[in-house]
This record gives sequence, structure tokens and C-alpha cells, in this order.
Amino acid sequence: MASRSWWAVRASKLTAALLAIRLVALALPAVEAGEAVLVVPPSPESVNAVVPLDGAMPEGAATWQLAELGSDLAVPAQVVPALSPEGLKGNRRLAVAIPPAAGERARRFAIRPGPAPAEGSGFRLEDLDDKSLKLWDGDAPLLVYNHGPITAEHVPESDPRRTRSCYLHPLWGLNGEVLTADFPRDHYHHHGIFWTWPHVGIEGQEYDLWADRGIRQQFVAWLARETGPVAGVIGVENGWFVGDRKVMVERVWIRAYRAVGESRGLDLEFVWIPTDRPVTLWGASGKSYGGLTVRFAPPSAKDPATTITVPSGPTTGDLPDTPLAWADFTSRFGDFAERSGAAVFVHPEHPDFPPTWLTRHYGPLCIGWPGVDPKTFEPGEVIRLDYRVWIHKGSVETAQIEQAYEAYAQGEAIAWE
Repeated sequence: MASRSWWAVRASKLTAALLAIRLVALALPAVEAGEAVLVVPPSPESVNAVVPLDGAMPEGAATWQLAELGSDLAVPAQVVPALSPEGLKGNRRLAVAIPPAAGERARRFAIRPGPAPAEGSGFRLEDLDDKSLKLWDGDAPLLVYNHGPITAEHVPESDPRRTRSCYLHPLWGLNGEVLTADFPRDHYHHHGIFWTWPHVGIEGQEYDLWADRGIRQQFVAWLARETGPVAGVIGVENGWFVGDRKVMVERVWIRAYRAVGESRGLDLEFVWIPTDRPVTLWGASGKSYGGLTVRFAPPSAKDPATTITVPSGPTTGDLPDTPLAWADFTSRFGDFAERSGAAVFVHPEHPDFPPTWLTRHYGPLCIGWPGVDPKTFEPGEVIRLDYRVWIHKGSVETAQIEQAYEAYAQGEAIAWE
């Protein structure tokens, strides 16, 4: 009996060992000959990123997917434009939106032909009129880029802030709520997501792009309008004009990723180049607004509390002229029962990282760069600023926002093996 028990134990252990070996074998990379493998750092949050292709893409497929090695997970991948140093359409890169996974090991994905997309899925663009372009994710509205002049009838005709172009509004949350405000009565010059400076100096004259005094943004040309299963991409060239004279080239790239779980990434890549004269920029003294601003919609009357969270945690008051890598605004919008919001992330390679901000609980998150001290840019000098708007459902803790920021910051670490 003892002998049989000993063999039974041995057999049980052998079976367990064989099972473990089989599981390990299943987890080992199953790479086919010639396949490129993408290595992705581990993240407890979804990973939205673009990856240089560098000849990694195979040929001959209409759609592509990333198959995780050692797993049954497969996610769509999409080829999108890369940017030249001057912000023009350059080489191609791969856009990916990868669900989170537990663990501390890097994940490995093979790029393979993908299935045909389901009808009605993926992103699409719609011209609302000759002024506004709308981006949809399936049947969910995502954003509108207003490239033409938009006039607010409630603003007095004598006010130069009555008409504005070149900005994003509305921006929708994942529940279908509108997150942004346009021409709010407390600040007519706030427009959803916009990028302007209150002080612009040219040849000894000072102009105010923030409040539309003496200088304006104007659409020049489309650089890209592309959609697919992973992202919607809008590339646009604008100009800053004083009268009929263009003083600044402005190139804007908007890339919205498909929603993964409870969040969505929206990347904004900016390039500015002074034309034939130096341009000096600086922000509001003591506050440091001037650059990218997100003006959120007023909170619900049923729940007027708003929460602004920064890396040190939720704030009790507004923060003027404060260096930050990111800030989040959470509120209850309209008649929606659930709170939601969005964070603005600054790319780690941003000049003078981290830049200074102005945050206000009534609605705006303002990044101030180059800040309150003037900085002059010479003709032909390239200014490059990159950001992400991280849209989320519900209220989020500081640690979760930090994890989402790290997933954004680690984008450069995603590489082909």
C-alpha cells in the first residue's frame, strides 16, 4: 500500500510537472519566420501609442492586427502618418490601443494580417458644413474641429471675441456627455480645446491671440484626414495673421484612439514656425496661461462640485503659475448621473518640462509655455509641443491618473525586437 501510495504521489508530481512545462511552452513566443515582434512595457492602464515602422510591416494586407504571443489576445493596428520635423506628413507609423494587463513583464506582439472590420465599426469623419469637421468612433460622437470662423450671436458685435476658428468643440465623453464649453458667458474667449497666447510680440508691437485683438488664427490647408479601426487622424495647417500678413505657420495633428475600457486617449501634436520676422510669446503675469487650454463645460446644477487632481493629489484651491506634468478635471456634466472628466498630460520631452499651469475649478486647465517670461523665436525656428487629453469615465484616483500618464510617457519605450 505504501509503495502504491509512493508511486501515486510520484505520478501526481510528474503530471503536475508536465502540465507546468506545457503551460510554459504555450506561453513561449510562437513567432513565425520573418515576423516582426513589438515589445510593449507592462502597464495597468491601456496603452495608446504610435510606433515607428522602420520596415517592420509585412506587405499585402488591407488590415492589420497585433497578436499577443502566448495569449489569445489580438487587437487591431493601423498605419497612420508620422510627422516631419516641420510638422508635415512624413513616413508612416503604427497606431495601437492595447488593453491593460497585470504583471511586471514586457508584452510581445506579432504584427499579422487582420480580419475585415465589422460594418459601422471604426472611425469616420463627417463634414458638418464648410466650417466644422466631426469625428465619430462607430456610432459615438467624439469631437468637432472647427476650421472655419464660428460666430456666437450672444457676444456683442463690437466685441472682437465674437468670432473664432481653429479649435476643438464639442469634445464628448465616453457616456455621450459634452465635456467642453464654447464662448461661455464668463469668458467669451474660451473655446473648448484651444491654443493661444495673450502676449504676442512682433517688431515692437504687441498682439493678443488669446482674446482676438490684432491677430487671428486662420485655416490654410488640410494635411491629413484619415480613419481606421484604431484611430481617427486630422492634420491641419493654419496661419497666424496680422491683417493680410502671415506671421506664423501653425501645424496641428489630432489623433483620437478607440476607447479601451473606461478611457480614451486624444493626442495633440503642435508645430509652430515664425515666417519672416521674430515672434515673442509670453503668458499672463502671475497666472501663466498662454498655450494649450481646455475649457470644461459648467458642472451640473444637481452636483456643482468639481475636482482638480494633480500629481500631489486633489487640490482645494486654484493653482496659478504652478509647474505640473499633468492635471485632471472631473465633474458631473449636464444631466448625466455619473461623474466623468479628462486629464491633460504633458509629454516628457516638452521644452522646460514640466511647464507652469493655471488651474481653475470653474472650468479651465491652462498650460503656460514659455511661461510669464517672454521668449523670442527666430524666423524658421521650429517650436514643437506634444500633449495628450486622457478622457475617462467616473471619478479617478491620483494613482490611476499617474499610471495612465506613465503609459503615455513610456510610449517611446515601445519598440520592435
